[in-house]
Amino acid sequence: MIKRKTRAIDTFSMSSMTDIIFLLLIFFMITSTMVTPNAIKVLLPQGNQQTSAKPLARIIIDKELNYYSAFGNEDEMPILPENIANFLLDCAAKEPQMYVALYADETVPYREIVKVLNIANENKFKMVLATRRPDRK
Repeated sequence: MIKRKTRAIDTFSMSSMTDIIFLLLIFFMITSTMVTPNAIKVLLPQGNQQTSAKPLARIIIDKELNYYSAFGNEDEMPILPENIANFLLDCAAKEPQMYVALYADETVPYREIVKVLNIANENKFKMVLATRRPDRK
């Protein structure tokens, strides 16, 4: 009978599997933060209160008074102000308990913001005004 000098190892090393799991975890953490970035540059006004409500529909007004809309994780699409009510009604048909977030540049005239707020109020939508945190000194 011939004897081997080395024995086969009957254990399984999980170290390579944990490396793969950590890489996947990092990948998903990074990509999940990029799911709904604002592609449209809007300088939001400062506000102390931040809401925990997760808006599903977004209305964006930039400094040139261009209107954009998005639902869920969709990209922002240009929209005419007179079509905002129809857009929000379509979103409400998909998700009745939705919040509408209004991202308006701080230079946008107040009347433009009130237009969107009136549309939301007429249709009984829950509205959230997006702000940025104050700069810390």
